[in-house]
Amino acid sequence: MFQPEEVNNISRRYGNDRKPVPEDTINEHIRAKEVLVIGPEGEQLGILTRREALDKAAELNLDLLLVAANGNPPVTKILDYGRYRYDQQKKSREAKKHQHVTQLKPIRLSPVIDIGDFNTKVRHARKWLEEGTKVKVDMRFRGRLITRLEVGRKTMANFIEEVSDLGTVEKVPKLEGNTMSVVISPNKK
Repeated sequence: MFQPEEVNNISRRYGNDRKPVPEDTINEHIRAKEVLVIGPEGEQLGILTRREALDKAAELNLDLLLVAANGNPPVTKILDYGRYRYDQQKKSREAKKHQHVTQLKPIRLSPVIDIGDFNTKVRHARKWLEEGTKVKVDMRFRGRLITRLEVGRKTMANFIEEVSDLGTVEKVPKLEGNTMSVVISPNKK
C-alpha cells in the first residue's frame, strides 16, 4: 500500500505538482524595500517604501508591477494588471499574425533521370519558386552510381540552369555522403 510520502515522490517524478509561475512580479511579490513609483498616467510619484507604494496602488484600486528590477532603486508602475496582460497577449497575437514563415520544399532527383521526369520536377520547382518558396534539390547516388559523380553534377547543373530565371542558388551543390544537395531561393520581387 502507498504511503502519503511515496505519493508525493511519484507526483514529483511525473511532474503533477507544477504550479504556474507568474511571469511578472506584482504587488506582494515585490521584495525591494524602496521603489521608484510611476503613476497610472505615467507621472513619477517618487521613491517610496514598498508598503507605501502598495498602499498607493490599493488606494487607486490598481496593481503595482515591477518594471525594471535592475534599476537603483527598482522601478514599479501602478496599473491594471489584468488589462496589461490582455494588451500583452493581444500584441503577441498580432506579431505572430504578421510573421512570415519561410517554407522549404524538397525535390529528389536521380543522376540518370529521364527527360520527362526531369521536366516534371523542373515544372514543380518553378511553380514553388514563383510562389516564393525555397526549393531544396537532393540527388541520391545509389549503389555504383557514386562512381559517376560527373553525370550527377551535369544533371544538377541542368536543373539549376532551368530554374535560374526564377531563383538563385543559396548553397552550392555539395556532396554529403551519397547525397548531393542544393538550396534554391526565389528572386526578390
